[in-house]
Amino acid sequence: MADQAKPIRPLKNLLAGGFGGMCLVFVGHPLDTVKVRLQTQPPSLPGQPPMYSGTFDCFRKTLMREGITGLYRGMAAPIIGVTPMFAVCFFGFGLGKKLQQKHPEDVLSYPQLFAAGMLSGVFTTGIMTPGERIKCLLQIQASSGETKYTGALDCAKKLYKEAGIRGIYKGTVLTLMRDVPASGMYFMTYEWLKNIFTPEEKSVNELSVPRILVAGGIAGIFNWAVAIPPDVLKSRFQTAPPGKYPNGFRDVLRELIRNEGITSLYKGFNAVMIRAFPANADIFVESLTDLEMATYVSPGALLCTAQSLRQS
Repeated sequence: MADQAKPIRPLKNLLAGGFGGMCLVFVGHPLDTVKVRLQTQPPSLPGQPPMYSGTFDCFRKTLMREGITGLYRGMAAPIIGVTPMFAVCFFGFGLGKKLQQKHPEDVLSYPQLFAAGMLSGVFTTGIMTPGERIKCLLQIQASSGETKYTGALDCAKKLYKEAGIRGIYKGTVLTLMRDVPASGMYFMTYEWLKNIFTPEEKSVNELSVPRILVAGGIAGIFNWAVAIPPDVLKSRFQTAPPGKYPNGFRDVLRELIRNEGITSLYKGFNAVMIRAFPANADIFVESLTDLEMATYVSPGALLCTAQSLRQS
C-alpha cells in the first residue's frame, strides 16, 4: 500500500530551517569577522606595515588578542535575523518566479531565474540592513581600540538615540546594490548547475545530495564574486563616523580608489571565498519535508535537523 503523504507543517519547517540558518551563521561568522576587519582597516602609513597583512594574519591576531570570542563579535544580530531572512528570501524568489509564469508548470529561462533571484534580494534588504549595520560595528570596535557598545541590543539603542531609524538603516542602498545582483546570480547559477548535474532521462528532483552540495557551493562562489565590491563599500560606509561620507557610496568609492586603488574593492576576498563554498552548499530537502517548495539548510545543520524532520 502506498505511503500516505505527510501533512505540511509550516511552523515545524520554519523552525527547522531557522535552526539550520543558525548553524550556518555559527560556522561562518569567524571568517565574516575577518572579512569585515580586512575591509575596514585604515590604509597603512608610508613605511609602516598594515594592521593585517591578509586573511590568516587577521585570524591569528584576532585569536591571540581577543580569544575565540573575538571571532564571534556581533553574531547576535544575524542569529536573530536569519530565520525571517530565509523565509523572506525564498518567498521573494517564489513570488519572482510566479510573476513571470503564465502557467504554474512553465519552465523559466535563466535570465528569468536571475530576475526572480533579484526580487528575493529586494525583499531581504529590510532585514539584512540593520543586522549588517549592528554586526559590523560590533566586529570592528575591539580592533579600533574603542568599546562603545556592549552588545547588539545596546548598539541598536544607541544608534536609534543618535540618529533615529535612519541610523539603524544606514547602508540600505549599498545593501541593495550587493544583495539584488548577488541573489540573482546565486539562484540562477544554482538552478543552472542542478540542470547540468542531472543525468539524462532523470528529474532534477532525483539529483544526488553530493551533486546538490557542489551546485550550492559553486553558486555561493558566484554569488560572492558579484557581491564583494559593494560589500566592501557597505562595510566602510556602515562603520564610518556620522558625516564622513555625505554623498554616500560615491564618497566611499572615490576615497577607496584614490587611496588604495581598484584592488581595494576586493578586500576580504580570500576570507569570503574560503567561507563561500561550505556556507552555501545548501541541501534540497524536499524529500524530507514533503513540501512542493525548496527548503534550504546548511550541510552541518542537516545532521542536526534531518532526524527531527523525518519524525511526524
